[in-house]
Amino acid sequence: MDLERSPLALPFPDMPDIAGVTLRVARARYKNWDRCDLTYAELAPGTALAGVFTRNICCSTEVEMGREQVARGAARALVVNAGNSNAFTGFRGREAVEQIMGQVADHLGCEAADVLVSSTGVIGVPLPKDKARAGVEAALSAEACSWEDAAATIGTTDTFSKGATVSAMIGDVRVTLNGIIKGSGMIAPDMATMLGYIFTDAAVEPAFLQDCLSAANQGSFNCITVDSDTSTSDTVLAFATGKAGNAPLTSPDDPGGDAFMAAMQDICRQLAHLVVRDGEGAQKFISVSVTGATSDDSARRIGLSIANSPLVKTAIAGGDANWGRVVMAVGKAGEPADRDKLSIAFGGVWAARDGLPLPDYDEAPVAKHLEGREVDITVDIGLGDGRATVWTCDLTHGYIAINADYRS
Repeated sequence: MDLERSPLALPFPDMPDIAGVTLRVARARYKNWDRCDLTYAELAPGTALAGVFTRNICCSTEVEMGREQVARGAARALVVNAGNSNAFTGFRGREAVEQIMGQVADHLGCEAADVLVSSTGVIGVPLPKDKARAGVEAALSAEACSWEDAAATIGTTDTFSKGATVSAMIGDVRVTLNGIIKGSGMIAPDMATMLGYIFTDAAVEPAFLQDCLSAANQGSFNCITVDSDTSTSDTVLAFATGKAGNAPLTSPDDPGGDAFMAAMQDICRQLAHLVVRDGEGAQKFISVSVTGATSDDSARRIGLSIANSPLVKTAIAGGDANWGRVVMAVGKAGEPADRDKLSIAFGGVWAARDGLPLPDYDEAPVAKHLEGREVDITVDIGLGDGRATVWTCDLTHGYIAINADYRS
């Protein structure tokens, strides 16, 4: 399936090396395609681990085992398979994962539990163990690759490679965080919403690394949606090699602890936005900002009700400033709202205030705003101080075409 590059795509950034991380890719040929589809990241001994995972009840073996591994807080390697999710495959799927873990552990001389595995692609087809073994063997002896190569290899229906890099000062030591991510469809909150991997050379204790990732997740990956569908394999992992030489971070009260938390939030938000920009068939990047709700959580749920509405998303796709559809989406969210206090704006232009259309409302600037690639919707509930921003994309014929042909 040949896909055109998203018009919302951003160029891949110049990402520096991370001490203690070596990336390699190989061809396992999980699908009939001419590309690398297995990514291997080797991590220095002592690397700390954190992670967040899907809440989909029908999750994959990789997710089940990943939760157990994250609880241990240590990692030596990561293997990502693209083209086969290995979900809903029973004991055969688990055997394939255990085979990969054992193969890499034998190579590194570490415990199998220190090897993380992720898989993405078609559901219900066991990961072929012969292809996995050959792919891992090839990756273990391959030349080191770039961040962009690794990002391209973990993709499935992605139309561009996604990566981000940020830095922070911990005392007098500069640390770097690099992230790569894949995701285009089957994207909705409930952690995660895709496969994403963040690597840093900072020294961070596993418990604090988990706190940083979980907090960052709430304002990033849990605030995006493409199609309201939460995958069986969604995973975001963070690895801290400790090679920067800073005093290990244990809490936000440590010198540089708050800076590291801010850097984690920044990189997670950048990666989350990239997923929305590559939403299947997307032509517009939509920000939905909700203010005046009874709580931040309520604002987020209202925002997601708007962002997940096919009627809102198709109106934006067609350039139709139909604010009545936003009213509908607020009302169906199940959150406190008062029709007579509701206000709605597109691109900073208020169409309705306090439950009524503005008598001097001019739709021309709104229509002009909707012609652009980035669309802003603002909703004020008028009841409290709660606020949140969520991000989504429009819904076009391209989404149907991509998903109707997904298994081909």
